[in-house]
Amino acid sequence: MAPSVERLELGPIGTNCYLVRSHAGADEAVVVDPSGPAAEIRLRLASLGAHCVAILVTHGHWDHLLGVADLAEGTGAPVHMPEGERVLLEDASAFAPASVPIRSWVPEVVVAGGEELELGGIVFRVLDVPGHSPAHVAYLTEGCVFSGDVLFRGSVGRTDLPGADWATLLESIRHLLDAAAPETVVHPGHGPATTLEDELATNPFLAELRDERRAADA
Repeated sequence: MAPSVERLELGPIGTNCYLVRSHAGADEAVVVDPSGPAAEIRLRLASLGAHCVAILVTHGHWDHLLGVADLAEGTGAPVHMPEGERVLLEDASAFAPASVPIRSWVPEVVVAGGEELELGGIVFRVLDVPGHSPAHVAYLTEGCVFSGDVLFRGSVGRTDLPGADWATLLESIRHLLDAAAPETVVHPGHGPATTLEDELATNPFLAELRDERRAADA
């Protein structure tokens, strides 16, 4: 059964934060990318009758980290994030705009892809999907994937940032398509949800992958 997913759009550039529970009514929640005030996240959790048992970070860009330290400190929930980008959280203010207040935190668990995490009654498979950032990961669970800034509805992650690379990103999206069923719901770092099959069919940035699969099916 697919988990229950609540989306909050938080922070100065409207970054998605997700509250994930094994089912509606469950009292344990996993928070993916706490991208705004921890107080707002905890208030929404309280309204659901849930508490945070773990924090998952897809990558180290500041807009995905804004609430991490306060939420971890206030709940005791362990922070999981990519090993290759931990410095972006551990020295967060050095990598965020000067106008954005952000606190550093040392993640309790680091991942690199290939791990399985059982948290709040949900099993998450960690996928290594670099390209938008060097050590970006996605979290795949039954029926859905939390893709961070790799794949969006009708778009893909930027590759004009330090450590980004278009060929690597395209390979990561290919990996994502291979790892999950076509009907898998994509919960991205920005904007509305979509599905892998819809993006493969219509996303203008995935034309090369579409052509590959049509040729393979011919």
